[in-house]
Amino acid sequence: MAGQGFRFKQFQVNHDRCAMKVGTDGILLGAWAPLGRAERILDVGTGTGLVGLMLAQRSNGQVQITGLELDKAAAAQAAENVAESPWPGKMHIEQGALQQFVAKPFDLIVSNPPYFVPGQHFDCAARASARHGGSLSLADLFSHGCRLLSENGQICLVLPWQAHEEALTLADSNALYLQEQQSVITREGKTPTRFLLRFGRIKNCVIKEEIVINTVCGEYGDIYKGMVSPFYLKM
Repeated sequence: MAGQGFRFKQFQVNHDRCAMKVGTDGILLGAWAPLGRAERILDVGTGTGLVGLMLAQRSNGQVQITGLELDKAAAAQAAENVAESPWPGKMHIEQGALQQFVAKPFDLIVSNPPYFVPGQHFDCAARASARHGGSLSLADLFSHGCRLLSENGQICLVLPWQAHEEALTLADSNALYLQEQQSVITREGKTPTRFLLRFGRIKNCVIKEEIVINTVCGEYGDIYKGMVSPFYLKM
């Protein structure tokens, strides 16, 4: 941490005006989402701009990343984070709702979407709104994501295990097919707490693998460490 933000190896993310702070879910998504030959990328609910900035660091060539954020204060701070990063020419921020967003098709759509886990309580109203998905349901994310997706494009999400089956059902109803599933295990031997999911319009063999964050010895898992070491300062 540095001041009101989080310092990575190549950029700083300030998050004091954002309801959702820098966290493991966003870092996982930004480190994992396959870029392939994507030239146009949309980060839905960009928040601080974290995921888009991680993709900008990983990308080569003429990639253009749009960070879409409904909350005005978060969108303003994300724009500042982008402007102060090494990649202001690769990423820009749009304020608005996905449901009304109109643009040319995207090759890759990523999102760390809001979700509600029964029993959760939040002191901050903005954080509660962001987490409980009042303005962006999974159904909206899939239907409007499908609308904005190019023919060979892909949608990549990070979701808690509770939302896994719902996501598969909604994808199917939008003619999107699971192409990759990474089960994220916080400690070796435990059950998955979240999933990294990749969907596309084409049916392929589904890749199913695991990412272990911590081994039984308390060390970072090899796959996880390889993913995040280009970003974390002390790796």
